Amino acid sequence: MRLSTLTKHEAAARSDLLEVQRYDISVDMTGLLEGELFSSVSTITFTCAEPGATTFVDVAMDVSRATLNGQDVDVSAAADGRLPLPALAADNVLVVEASTTNTGTGEGILRTVDPTDKLVYVWTSLEPDEARRVWACFDQPDLKAPHRFTVTAPASWLVTSNGAPESVEDADPDVAVDAKVWTFPDTPRLSTYVVVVNAGPFHEVRRQHDGYDLGFYCRQSLVPILERDLDEMVTLTRQGLAFFGERFGYPFPQERYDQVFVPNLGGAMENWGCVTYGDGQLFRTPPTHAQRAVRAEFIFHEMAHMWFGDLVTMQWWDDLWLNEAFASWAANWGMAGASEFTEQWATFLAVSKRTAYEMDMSPARHPIRGDVPDVSAAMSSFDAITYVKGQSVLHQLVAYIGEDAFVEGLRDYFSRYAFTNTRLDDLMDCYARASGRDLSAWTKAWLDEAGTDVISLVDDELVVETTNDQEPRPHRLDIAVFDTSGGALEPVGRSSHEVAGLRTPVQLPAGDLRLVNAGDHTFAAVKPDPTSLEKMLAHVHELTDPLDRALVAATAGQLLLLGDVAPREVSRALTRALAAETSPALIEPFLNQALLVADRWAPAAESPDLLRGLADAVLGLVDVPDARQAALRTLAASASTDEHWQVLETAAGQASDLDLAWRMAVRRAELGDYDEDGVARLLESDPDPDAGMRRLAVLAARPDVEAKEEVWRAFFVDYAVPASRETLVLGSTFWRPGQAELLAPFTHRYLEELHTLKGGLLNQGLTIRAMFPLGAGDASFLAAAEAAADDTSLMAYARNQLRANSFVLGRILQARQL
Repeated sequence: MRLSTLTKHEAAARSDLLEVQRYDISVDMTGLLEGELFSSVSTITFTCAEPGATTFVDVAMDVSRATLNGQDVDVSAAADGRLPLPALAADNVLVVEASTTNTGTGEGILRTVDPTDKLVYVWTSLEPDEARRVWACFDQPDLKAPHRFTVTAPASWLVTSNGAPESVEDADPDVAVDAKVWTFPDTPRLSTYVVVVNAGPFHEVRRQHDGYDLGFYCRQSLVPILERDLDEMVTLTRQGLAFFGERFGYPFPQERYDQVFVPNLGGAMENWGCVTYGDGQLFRTPPTHAQRAVRAEFIFHEMAHMWFGDLVTMQWWDDLWLNEAFASWAANWGMAGASEFTEQWATFLAVSKRTAYEMDMSPARHPIRGDVPDVSAAMSSFDAITYVKGQSVLHQLVAYIGEDAFVEGLRDYFSRYAFTNTRLDDLMDCYARASGRDLSAWTKAWLDEAGTDVISLVDDELVVETTNDQEPRPHRLDIAVFDTSGGALEPVGRSSHEVAGLRTPVQLPAGDLRLVNAGDHTFAAVKPDPTSLEKMLAHVHELTDPLDRALVAATAGQLLLLGDVAPREVSRALTRALAAETSPALIEPFLNQALLVADRWAPAAESPDLLRGLADAVLGLVDVPDARQAALRTLAASASTDEHWQVLETAAGQASDLDLAWRMAVRRAELGDYDEDGVARLLESDPDPDAGMRRLAVLAARPDVEAKEEVWRAFFVDYAVPASRETLVLGSTFWRPGQAELLAPFTHRYLEELHTLKGGLLNQGLTIRAMFPLGAGDASFLAAAEAAADDTSLMAYARNQLRANSFVLGRILQARQL
């Protein structure tokens, strides 16, 4: 079925015409126990400002019957996901009966069979306009209404929705055999994309704390994993609800708060009171500090959406950043202020910010706020500029107006606009009132202009270079000065500066290392002077503030993109930093960055020696308790000598699970030592329901065409790769830089596959990112990818990712010549 995409003009016209009073939606999921049938009856009560006018309801299903005010509607006119409606009355009741068997692709709904026990689980995820795939609705964010769900499901299943069920009763056996009917209360006024129905034989755990009823769900095969990490997730949930409720001046206004871990969801979704996460967040092996921080960030991010996105929602998708950037910023803010992850801002700088610089320096750059003519264009904005640059700009706004004014503005915003829709100007007006500053110029410079400012400290002036000769943005930043003349690094002073215009004079104490943007308060690439660059790379391990150490690593990454430093220099600096790093917030990010540079950025002639040097340095971390697990994983990815393998063999023999053994099998396969029987034994012994993906990773690493073909089919033919963060790992394992000649034909096939991708937004996006041949593509592929980015037959998100990743690949190819 080809679907129309709702335009901004159509949405505005329909919003002016209609006001939705409520949705009463009956869902029948009994056909999903052994088949693919999902059906719904959607009753929509709404008013019309111009009686006699016509409009359409969104429904991308097989419509069997519809009535408007008791009169039949011609359902044969339904096409392209729309059912035209006849002349409307002032007060209207529309009833639409519809069904779908498209429940296996992840487009709004996904039915999954657990391979270990054959149990069936179903989730819905409706952003941006997927609600129309499961029930008829006016599918746009500014037509908010209460939703009431009645769900008929197999008797062995649990059902979750946006609140606690009012009742669970046996179904009439004349209607449904061996089934139960779950009735849920009215939701608050919500947009169509943040309501949810999940069902299956879930394991459920409930905890009552601080006036909230907290629920945690997972599939039966993952119960030991959920139970292992339950206390930590309960603590994080309590901390987040308390922190946000107090700081926003608006406690979450519902007792029930559920978190549901579901199979094959590529990310998470902020459904009101019932967040869904891909169950890859239930790490099959005890998680490292970095993995725990990632999961905590997901918990805080989705929770922040309860206020910013669900309680107050953008009017249209051109303010998508109001949702995503804010939730991302608030997650880091909340983690640093309320959880054990007190150094989260250093982790954010070391892990995430690079992705925003890469995109914002590339031809894929776009303003944080931009024109979105239709919903399909909105999908292309789910990227690093929206999430990462957006939150970095909000972090700069906090520095610019002060945290107290920022919090006061947020409290004003939530109290004024609860359960309504807003535009960016509404938010900025609240900040302006709270700070007493005119923020119109700041807003235009930061949110309506694309590109990254490059800041240099030349003598006693901060010099700003801009994209396309546009006016420099205002920056509030710190400069830290150090002196190394005595051999050791000594702090001299730290000062704050407000940068305006192309040149800003600064007064600084004497010192040979001047760290611009210390504390990472702004979003800008920094070009250190030659002496500072030399000193920061040599003395990074002596900096006492984790944010300063993260800034040096991030600056080195920016300079790689700018072509100002060779991969070998960055690799060696990171190896030195790791030798002395003690912060759990930075050990794994530094390990990952060092591996990335040595493996993907370095030229083929230098990469083996850099990987060997990294592995040697990692040996010193294996016996450090907070670093051991991450160190062993990096060692498994870079093992090059007998000593490296001996350490790994000993550790694997002592391990309580098979994670390290799988990682060693991947590295050996890459080096040409593939043990088919050994992999079969691992697969048979591994209780993980997704263990087949670990076998695929071993095949992906092999320098063998048949092995590569099997992985390729799993991605693009069978769609058998579960959507999770591990999807990205599997993709990078496939594209081994040392196998460039073998992989050359696959690089061009990737561009062909983009035309026929299936599945929902999150899952397609994961595949597009995971399978781009970063580090393995050559100049021929790069030219083809750049041309494909202009192919309008490709979805906008794919074209955007092609532009961004082609830019990075081009810089990698250039850096290998330095």
